[in-house]
Amino acid sequence: MYRSCRFVKTSFANVQRLHYIQGQSPEPKIREYFYFIDHQGQLFLDDSKMKNFTSCFKDKPFLEFFFKRVKVNESGRYMEDFPYISLCGRERNFIRCDDTPVVFTQVIDSGDAVKPDRFSYCGAGERLAVPLEPEKICMLPESGRIYHPAPERTGGVGLIKSSLAIEFSKLFQFESQEEHKPPTYFTWKGKTYKLTNELVDLLNSERKVLFDQDAK
Repeated sequence: MYRSCRFVKTSFANVQRLHYIQGQSPEPKIREYFYFIDHQGQLFLDDSKMKNFTSCFKDKPFLEFFFKRVKVNESGRYMEDFPYISLCGRERNFIRCDDTPVVFTQVIDSGDAVKPDRFSYCGAGERLAVPLEPEKICMLPESGRIYHPAPERTGGVGLIKSSLAIEFSKLFQFESQEEHKPPTYFTWKGKTYKLTNELVDLLNSERKVLFDQDAK
């Protein structure tokens, strides 16, 4: 079973009202930093004014170290606005994101008909990858965004970046003509998989919780 995902819905206005200083020390020998992950899986300092490819973190050893420690923020600090955290020694790295903290960015071909391909995330290549599970890929009809299982500690679901999602969307088959129904089949390397769509209910249930909270 996947853990319920916790997606960030922090608006820019809410971020502006947050009071933090990069590198602040709330207690001796502890430093706190604040990050943002966009829908392409790029990592930025949260208060960076320019968020594009030139300003994101690209060093793969750093990305591996950072993302392998990402988990749901249960620290008691900034949990509402930064729902994820990466603890690196004496550093607390608080994270918010456009959708999910894991964004799949590259398919790594196994070169073997028996071994599964690998799905790399957040720009780290082979350093950060999970087995590609074609039958568990899912698309949310209302948004068109496509997802794949991610490490459990990050919520269990990862977004697939736009350029890959466009290619994947050509490989879906639909049993139903109803617009609100997700795809039923996915063809990968000549084999057609019946989709479990187990992530759809998880994604929808979590978003419903968030929208209900916003409505209060």
